[in-house]
Amino acid sequence: MSSIHHRGTVEKPGLVLALDAAEGAHCDGVAFRVPQGSEDPVIAYLRERELISSAYLETEVDVVFHDGGTARAVTYVIDPKHEQYVAGMSLEKQARIIAQATGGRGPNDEYLYNTAAHLAELDLADEDLDWLVTRVRDLKTG
Repeated sequence: MSSIHHRGTVEKPGLVLALDAAEGAHCDGVAFRVPQGSEDPVIAYLRERELISSAYLETEVDVVFHDGGTARAVTYVIDPKHEQYVAGMSLEKQARIIAQATGGRGPNDEYLYNTAAHLAELDLADEDLDWLVTRVRDLKTG
């Protein structure tokens, strides 16, 4: 999704990852359990952070853990009708945007590098993100 607050601006949007609902799709990742009694402040914090531009839809999903257990979780899924929805963009175009954008939470390339590194630590590396890391570094140094 296009980032106009955290990793870009309205004038020069950045790009961030977003969950996109698709029939039969899944997302491997991490689920966080919130301590009992702190649900309301955590949801309030997440809504303030994630719903800043109404590009996300707050959604409840069933999470399936590696051990087969399940839980109901709150997540944020991109609204495909929102102007910040930019699925299908070429990797080269993404790299050029990421290399130049900066928002309220810092440079867009920093978000990319941190995200790719963290996913690799979780054994969830993504070849497109790895390509983007290499290409953005080339653009920034070349």
